[in-house]
Amino acid sequence: MNHESFGYSDLFRVSRRTFVRTAAIASAGALASITTEADLAYAQRRTARAIPDDAVLINANENPLGPCAEACSAMAAVAPKGGRYKFELTQELIKTFADIEGLKPEYIRAYAGSSEPLHYTVLAFTSPEKSLVMGDPAYEAPTRAAAYSGAKIRKVPLTKNYAHDVKAMSAADPSAGIVYICNPNNPTGTITSREDIEYALANKPKGAILLVDEAYIHFSDATPCLDLVAADKEIVVLRTFSKIYGMAGLRCGFAIARPDLLAKLDPYGWNSMPVTAVVAATCSLKTKTLVPARKKINADTRNDVFSWLSANKYSFVPSQSNCWMVDVNRPGHQFIDAMEKKNIYIGRVWPAWPTHVRVTVGTPAEMELFKKAFKEAMESPQQAASMGAPEQRLRQDRPYPSLS
Repeated sequence: MNHESFGYSDLFRVSRRTFVRTAAIASAGALASITTEADLAYAQRRTARAIPDDAVLINANENPLGPCAEACSAMAAVAPKGGRYKFELTQELIKTFADIEGLKPEYIRAYAGSSEPLHYTVLAFTSPEKSLVMGDPAYEAPTRAAAYSGAKIRKVPLTKNYAHDVKAMSAADPSAGIVYICNPNNPTGTITSREDIEYALANKPKGAILLVDEAYIHFSDATPCLDLVAADKEIVVLRTFSKIYGMAGLRCGFAIARPDLLAKLDPYGWNSMPVTAVVAATCSLKTKTLVPARKKINADTRNDVFSWLSANKYSFVPSQSNCWMVDVNRPGHQFIDAMEKKNIYIGRVWPAWPTHVRVTVGTPAEMELFKKAFKEAMESPQQAASMGAPEQRLRQDRPYPSLS
């Protein structure tokens, strides 16, 4: 599809000819389901029973603060108008974001969350001949999309400092279609430097794109990459309102790239946005104090837990996000079960680190309950017995960074 026929002024107009053409192109990916963080969090649960109302939910990288007050007011006001599609609200959202970030509106595509454009980008740029290159451990959703495109998956272990190994990733496959970097990384919450991202962009295989997932960028001090989009580089950046903006259940996000790159996503779907999510996102962007205030709340709560873990000599990976990985010294699924019995629901396990579990930052009160349950589970007789099974433990061949 020629991106010039799908400019900002024609944002929601699809001709019959375009529809037929995109439907034909999309036929191979029509049955590709969208995997979200919510799906993955649910899938790791060991039982299907309902979660108690008083449970501590620190398993899905949600923000317990929810939408800001301004967003809630805007949603209440627009709800009676929910019988209309109101495309102009999405145009306002895109223009607001473009003005804030110094981008052209046609470089921004709004979706119901960032999971959709993540999957569509993988479908568009990978194939049986063009692989997906990613870190390990890293967010699993791109691999689900690659299964539909028939792409090979090249997983590259993180560096000793838990960054993406951009040199190894750039050299992993000369036929790669996508080099994927989640920054900060999910699940480790660790940062890949701007210098390394620029290296990956400059040294990726010819014809590949760099896909940078900035879902957690606002929690961290990492340098964003939107200026690389504005400079017309071969990069697609993903943003979401699910994390620091507390809108995971509302679904709103962006794909940000050159118009010709965004056009390659069009065959896989582009629906009208939910009006409640759109007005909430617009108000959130306009609330200047939201990001710095929530960044501090998250960091203060996270660092308090890190100080407690350090004082108790538990091994963990310090993070700049709203999640981190902690070594529980036994198969992670066993520990998840033990915590669930204490009404604490924590995150999942990655095969590369089988004795680590991911924990999401909750409220200060929730993290106090986490500390108590965590200590009890770590000191249980079953835990002590399992520590004698070295074949089940992750080989500790990399130093943990000091907490600072």
